[in-house]
Amino acid sequence: MKILRYLDLLGAVRFAQELPDGSCVELAGASLLEPLTPTGRPARVARLLAPLEPPVFWCIGLNYRRHAEETKGQIPEYPVLFFKGPNALQHPGGPIQLPRRLRSDAVDYECELAVVIGKTCKNATRENALSHVLGYTCANDVSARDWQIYKGGGQWCRGKTFDTFAPLGPALVTADEIPNPNALGIRTLLNGEAVQDWNTNDMIFDVPALIAFLSASTTLAPGTVILTGTPHGVGMARRPRLYLKPGDTVTVEIERIGALTNPVEEEEPPVDSSSRPGV
Repeated sequence: MKILRYLDLLGAVRFAQELPDGSCVELAGASLLEPLTPTGRPARVARLLAPLEPPVFWCIGLNYRRHAEETKGQIPEYPVLFFKGPNALQHPGGPIQLPRRLRSDAVDYECELAVVIGKTCKNATRENALSHVLGYTCANDVSARDWQIYKGGGQWCRGKTFDTFAPLGPALVTADEIPNPNALGIRTLLNGEAVQDWNTNDMIFDVPALIAFLSASTTLAPGTVILTGTPHGVGMARRPRLYLKPGDTVTVEIERIGALTNPVEEEEPPVDSSSRPGV
């Protein structure tokens, strides 16, 4: 099932099933993590929302071979882990805001397959890992490369978790419709031009391996979102570099899931632009 989360004409949060012809039928239920049943009524979508509001994003870096090569990174022995906070969530159509309080002029796009955990998961094995998955959606792991690499104190989280740096959507496709998440075309379009175009079969650690690794001695709560890495073609690796600028439009497309589109704008500047918060 392809599930949408949206605001109706009265501003209430609702769920809908998107049918193959593009029409949407309202689903009864209060949460993506609970049973949702078709009502037969057409969905009246005023605004599309991210499929859920995750408690945390568990994110994997350098997980595509070609991407590791383009960044001159070594193939990792274990998955490279970092976090995004729930504050980073952005809805389909919502703007990616370029940070101005902690200014960055090196904000990059990264198309990623997002895995949504549907039930409590601890010490999963490779063999049963996918049984914990509710479904899959598109994500953009937006990254301020200057704060990620040079100003982040030796870790990536500062450059990865500014507000709006985790667009998610447009729909969640349930796991039964994608039996093999490592056989999907994935790409990024920047202003209509393909800048990343590859396949999830290039992951160094596939989805079952990631779930087994992340859940080892660690509880993954229902609603946890795992970002599984990005393929080659990121702006940082291009010459000249290709970073996001105001007025751009970024689209992440994943086969069998859909297209997630967000415009790019500047964050409203701080009142006192001469101050340096906390630094």
